[in-house]
Amino acid sequence: MRAVAVLHSRSRALAVALLPAAAAVILLAGGATGHLVGGGWDAARWAVGAVAVLVLLVAGAVALVVARARPALSPTVPIAESSAPDLYRMVRDLADRLGVPAPSAIALTPDCDSWLEDRSHAAHRTARARAVPADRGRPGAADVTAPVLVIGSPFMWWMRVGELRAVLAPVVAGTGPSAHPDIAAARRFVRGLDAAVGVAASPARGPLARLVLAGVGRIARVLLRDCRVHAAEMERAVAAAGALRAQGVDYGLRIVAQEQVGLAYAGWDRLLTRVALPAWRMGRWPSRLDAGVVAALTELSRRDRLAEGFTSRLAERPACDLLEEPGLIDEATSLLAARLFHGGPAEAGPDWLPVDWQEYPDEVVDRTWRTDAARLHRVLDTLGVRRSPEATAAAPPADGPAGSPTLARVLDHLTVRERTAAEPAARPAPDGPAESATVTATAPGPGPESSAPAVAEPVGTTAPALFPPDEDDEVIGGTPRSAALAAVLSAELAREEASATPADPLPACAPAPGQGPDAVLWDDGTLPLFPLQPPRTGRELLADHVTAMVCCAAMDTAGAVPGLDWLDGPTLLIDGERAADLAPRVLSLIEDGDSVPLRAWLVEAGIRPEKPLRLV
Repeated sequence: MRAVAVLHSRSRALAVALLPAAAAVILLAGGATGHLVGGGWDAARWAVGAVAVLVLLVAGAVALVVARARPALSPTVPIAESSAPDLYRMVRDLADRLGVPAPSAIALTPDCDSWLEDRSHAAHRTARARAVPADRGRPGAADVTAPVLVIGSPFMWWMRVGELRAVLAPVVAGTGPSAHPDIAAARRFVRGLDAAVGVAASPARGPLARLVLAGVGRIARVLLRDCRVHAAEMERAVAAAGALRAQGVDYGLRIVAQEQVGLAYAGWDRLLTRVALPAWRMGRWPSRLDAGVVAALTELSRRDRLAEGFTSRLAERPACDLLEEPGLIDEATSLLAARLFHGGPAEAGPDWLPVDWQEYPDEVVDRTWRTDAARLHRVLDTLGVRRSPEATAAAPPADGPAGSPTLARVLDHLTVRERTAAEPAARPAPDGPAESATVTATAPGPGPESSAPAVAEPVGTTAPALFPPDEDDEVIGGTPRSAALAAVLSAELAREEASATPADPLPACAPAPGQGPDAVLWDDGTLPLFPLQPPRTGRELLADHVTAMVCCAAMDTAGAVPGLDWLDGPTLLIDGERAADLAPRVLSLIEDGDSVPLRAWLVEAGIRPEKPLRLV
């Protein structure tokens, strides 16, 4: 049995630690009885005794750190039995059918997964007892060793009650092996070693503490390597035994439920990356993510023509009905998701406010577009891109003053034009004297309203920034102007993020009992634990900002409105229809400097790029 092999590793480590002490005892006993005397036996006794004391001190230090280290636990939202009696009843009935102990508690995680987690460590028994007050009246409640059942919150809202029971059957079946003495001891040993490695890697206060913890960490890693294969095989055997035991419980329904698991994962990922992430970036967190995943998956089923039998499935009782207050629990898991995936503060505040789905288009989409558009114009001002005095004088009064925020300013700057004989032949060298003259050009437009004077680019000291070397274009992508603009946008956004207020410490959160995250179970210093996406490239940033500029122009000049697509996130609605063909035209502008497709799209939609916009 693999658990016995893990325990053998522990026994070997103990034997190695006691071996010098045993040798010292033999030498001392030999000297006391008069057998091992004279010669070098006295020196051997001193040397072996010193080594034995040193080894025992090291072994004691390792054992102390392993025993006192806090095992790594998953951040979850604990569910008290009083807030979900039907859920606890369903899980206990399932455990009775499987013939295994019932889980000691239930918690939710903002992820598409379910597992058992042992939280029997002494430091967490008090918190666990508070999470399940009903256990106090049952025999043996003071000595509960059953693990906690962690359920993915998207499952609770998307799955039906029967589907959830079928999915949880193999997981709950794992409580049987968890009660086995050898398996429980092996798991405690492995968790203690893992926690000791974490303690050794944490910052220490003094050089002596760092030295001691470095040695403890090295020994713990050696022991982990020694039992790693056996521990992995043990967990595989436990999972296989649980699956085999659960075959007789809702086996046919479990096959159908597994399809819903994959669908839930796809919809949850799209909802987080496309819908929640834009809100988190601007300091708002959607407070009903689990309810949103239902809408997202419904839309996904409709688009993928999976709706056959879908209506009858939705008529069944959803698993979230097993909760007394699903709205409050959804809010707690939504806040925890924002903390895990984005690193937001522990509670709502002036710069970290919840947002309902009804308010999302106005509070998130509109504000995000106008903020990005304002940033784009600030960067253009930084680069010195402005209208020439002659162009401003010839412009209609509605165009506003020089440098006013208009979409035409962006289009003219990013459009690449062929030089004519009438234009200056060359720009001054970067080290030449600065000049106040400007180079102007006009761009042909699709209609009379697009004949407004183009942006004038200053020359001299700003020329190197506007026209970087060609090799930079390969790194960022696009024309020299778009590459330069993307680089400055990236730097500007990095400065804004660096100056943002850091997240509040997690212990400041004071949620309702049984509905907040396990604040004492995890460290707040490494958030976000699971970043959703890598940092956006300069090309992606520029595309987002130009798209935001186009959307602002559509809202201010063509009566368009912001909208929310459950799978694709923020979207522009023109005459009630989603503008789905905007992205390729924006990419044509920033990558090729070709504004003709985008200008044609603007004319067709009735958007006037020369009109000033309302920004934040």
